[in-house]
Amino acid sequence: MRPPFAVRLAAPIMALCLWSGPSHAGPPSGPHDQLTIGLSSFPSQFHPDSDPEAVKSYLEGFALRPVTAFDVGWHNTCLMCTTLPVLDTDDVRIEERPPGLPGMAITWHLRPDLKWGDGAPVTARDIAFTAMVGRDPKSGFANTRSWGKVESVEVIDDQTAVLHLDEVSSTYDQLDTLLPEHLEGQIYAKAGGPGEYLRQSLYNTAPTTPGLWNGPYLPIQIRDGNTVVLEPNPYWAGEPPHLKRIVLRAVENTAALLATLQAGDVDMTPGEGMGLSVDQALTLARTQPNRFDYVFKPALTYDHIDLQLDNPILSDVRMRRALLLAIDRKAMVDRMFDGKFVIADSWVSPLKPEHSDQVAHYAFDPQASRALLAEMGWKPGSDGICVNEEGQRLSIPFAVTAGNKMRELLQQVIQSEWKQVCVESVIHNELPRALFGETLKQRSFQGAVLYSWLFNVTGSPRQIMGSDQIPSEENNYSGTNYAGWRNDTIDQDIKVVETELDAQLRQTAWDEMQHIYAEELPALPLFFRVEVHAIPKWLHGLVPTGHNDYAVLWSEQWRGE
Repeated sequence: MRPPFAVRLAAPIMALCLWSGPSHAGPPSGPHDQLTIGLSSFPSQFHPDSDPEAVKSYLEGFALRPVTAFDVGWHNTCLMCTTLPVLDTDDVRIEERPPGLPGMAITWHLRPDLKWGDGAPVTARDIAFTAMVGRDPKSGFANTRSWGKVESVEVIDDQTAVLHLDEVSSTYDQLDTLLPEHLEGQIYAKAGGPGEYLRQSLYNTAPTTPGLWNGPYLPIQIRDGNTVVLEPNPYWAGEPPHLKRIVLRAVENTAALLATLQAGDVDMTPGEGMGLSVDQALTLARTQPNRFDYVFKPALTYDHIDLQLDNPILSDVRMRRALLLAIDRKAMVDRMFDGKFVIADSWVSPLKPEHSDQVAHYAFDPQASRALLAEMGWKPGSDGICVNEEGQRLSIPFAVTAGNKMRELLQQVIQSEWKQVCVESVIHNELPRALFGETLKQRSFQGAVLYSWLFNVTGSPRQIMGSDQIPSEENNYSGTNYAGWRNDTIDQDIKVVETELDAQLRQTAWDEMQHIYAEELPALPLFFRVEVHAIPKWLHGLVPTGHNDYAVLWSEQWRGE
């Protein structure tokens, strides 16, 4: 029930960024007891289940643990449970439910020593509460489908809960973060209309409340909309964290972030699209090879261009193909990323076993692009930009996150290449909190948006491709199918991927989805990234994972020497 990606997006809540709680500890006791991490963006809010935003997932990984996570070896592991549920045992049962369709009963056993940051125990009641909120379409959860299939929760005792699903689930042995029922229960019970719970949640009104968190660190200060200070959680029952303080500082401009790192104002930058770009890291590694450990980690990060499919110009698949044919992705990878990125044909990385090569490939072919445009009635005007018979200009708004120099450079290159085939793109960039928190979430963009998804090891693509995941006022802007793609076959294949226990049948569905995606191009695939981590030489125990269960989920093992 973990989401398949992590580009966590949400509407800005300015008040919380100015709120700071009291410090629970004194200054760091030694020169390497404190770690300052530089980030290229800052969360727009802090509820863990609202909108997927990479920086929020990264930050909260220090303080909030999922029940299960995939480790650095890409193996599913227990973080808060005692054992993973296993098929064909008493912990995983297929059960009939009316009207005779199969469901599933999954028994979860929580560790008995778990506590929230205020000392309250983490119990099976928190599982039941999270499921209740998560299946409420008014809750504002990013993906109500994950918890929505939990028809009921049977609390056996404090450590044991049975989840009764309304269908069979292929990801029955995965469970995400929990919410603290003892704090959020009354808030949810009093919430009124759609979105009211999120607005009133302590995660968004008082996010340094200790009882919201159950990881090795607690956020003890959130200040100025750019800084989070974390210190050890006194009620953490796992390995005691080695670092006494972790400070996360957002510098929402990658050039300024590099300067901040070089000046020593931050100790490190992570990958996951939140730190330095590849070209910056390559330059830094050449000029200061011994200052940091540079980790270039192949990752499941998928750079792509979302298109507004409700725009009549972009609703024609020939237009989408023409736009992709006009982009020289190989030259970009070779010249801008030292050949380290992998050109994408779909959203499924070659690193994943579900990947299929039997899909349409689009090599750089501006002549073919112009031919498709002409076929649709677009011909170059007097200034070189295409117009149609009605005199309409072929002009497409184009956005990326402002301040991200790599994306801005990519945007400029693509803008130039599109112009060569008579397509005008009008740049309208926004800061991440605005682009992800409002523009994409409310689908108010009219043209193209270049950004990335970071996927998990497993999981269905429902959130980005399911027709039931198109954000709208009616569903409280949940879901992240921002393009607005609707395809019945894709919806059916998603159902197979989510409910079929036969691996071969699931793979057949994966193959078909990738084939359709490459043919229909609801988004323009660009490439899969190598994530760059600049890690101080004195920091040990940090091992990047390459997927969206970030290394921060094991941050108690990080130590300074």
